[in-house]
Amino acid sequence: MSGSLTFKVHRQKPELVSPANPTPRELKLLSDIDDQEGLRFHIPTIFFYRHNPKTYSDPVAVIRRALTETLVYYYPFAGRLREGPNRKLVVDCTGEGVLFIEADADVTLVEFEEKDALKPPFPCFEELLFDVEGSSEVLNTPLMLMQVTRLKCGGFIFAVRINHAMSDAFGLSLFLKTMCDFARGYHAPTVPPVWERHRLSATVPFRVSHAHREYDDMPVIATEHDSKGGNLVDRSFFFGHREMSAIRRLLPPNLVNRSTDMETLTSFLWCYRTVAIQPDPNKEMRLIFIVNARSKLKTPPLSPGYYGNAFAFPVAIATAGELTKKPLEFGLRLAKEAKSSVTEEYMRSLANLMVTKERPSFSLDGTYLVSDVRIFSDIDFGIWGKPVYGGIGKAGVTDFPGSSFYVSAENRNGETGIIVPVCLPEKAMQRFVKELEGVFSGQFVSNGGTKSPNKLMLSSL
Repeated sequence: MSGSLTFKVHRQKPELVSPANPTPRELKLLSDIDDQEGLRFHIPTIFFYRHNPKTYSDPVAVIRRALTETLVYYYPFAGRLREGPNRKLVVDCTGEGVLFIEADADVTLVEFEEKDALKPPFPCFEELLFDVEGSSEVLNTPLMLMQVTRLKCGGFIFAVRINHAMSDAFGLSLFLKTMCDFARGYHAPTVPPVWERHRLSATVPFRVSHAHREYDDMPVIATEHDSKGGNLVDRSFFFGHREMSAIRRLLPPNLVNRSTDMETLTSFLWCYRTVAIQPDPNKEMRLIFIVNARSKLKTPPLSPGYYGNAFAFPVAIATAGELTKKPLEFGLRLAKEAKSSVTEEYMRSLANLMVTKERPSFSLDGTYLVSDVRIFSDIDFGIWGKPVYGGIGKAGVTDFPGSSFYVSAENRNGETGIIVPVCLPEKAMQRFVKELEGVFSGQFVSNGGTKSPNKLMLSSL
């Protein structure tokens, strides 16, 4: 288990890194997609880089310098969030800067790999991205926290946490790729950043044209994450060619050909996670399949440099009984319908809903949220190449464990696949592992995709 690796991290005092040149002092409104309640938290990512024996460059110095140059172009990140009338968020572009920590750890990258610890949950994660006291508040605090930790081998770990109201994964990747541009010696970003948050703000009259069931006002009732299921356990699962082939065999061929790997894997996890949790058969289970809406916005198109939140939380809904008794294709069709529901009009409707419903958060009860963050595998600072691992630090966000993030990674055999961190109560995790072992061992080759998760469970226990 990854938790068996322990090491010490020596950190310098956190400092504020500000833009290299003077930047405008102004107020900038966030969009109505940005400032919904469900995005008012800080989200961490982490990157591991190997030593390059051909260079003596200090990663701390390279990254700090690239950060100061990047903040000239992304100067709102050097400011602070304030809240105006009707809880509207605005960036006060003060130029104060972002928090930066220089650190050293008495561990090598090989030790991480030997302990199978290059996947979430990472050992000593809180030491690799230190939560500076008071820094994780939403308002009036730095919008970004970075820590660069040198390793004994010459490699390093780069961790960054951002206020999610400022950017989504795509927006953060634009910021980090601009840092990579400056680290490589460029004098300007390859993709210039664009603010234009008005493009995703409500329009008068406030017309809500879609149902947006993801924001249903639901009573908080007992969920699968209550203590009755035991302590919560974090574990990562690798899905390569063999695993994806086994999942496809549970589906009719005609549906497999019309479904992406993401759709197939997401519906599979939703169904099998439900089996493992063993909820009441009549309980409503929800799948939120995060959709990047940039390609949907066409009149006019959203700029390639737009770094605000531009995604939606479409939801698929079914009872636990339906998900566990019906064939896997039932869940897959629901997931595909939810994903395809996101259109330009949907996004306009969503922005208007935020204003008319006072910026609600998406419903959590019975919800499993999935997001594809494989984009982080390309954060290449030049000298050290692409990260060995680049993505989310763990399953779950803040106090909501029911979320998973897809990360691109290699297994021990050098095969590229997808790592998915999952967080479940201990007993549910044991059942989940057993379920997956049953599918991947090839015992359950279905005939035309008629096997249901429940049938598989009965034969695998």
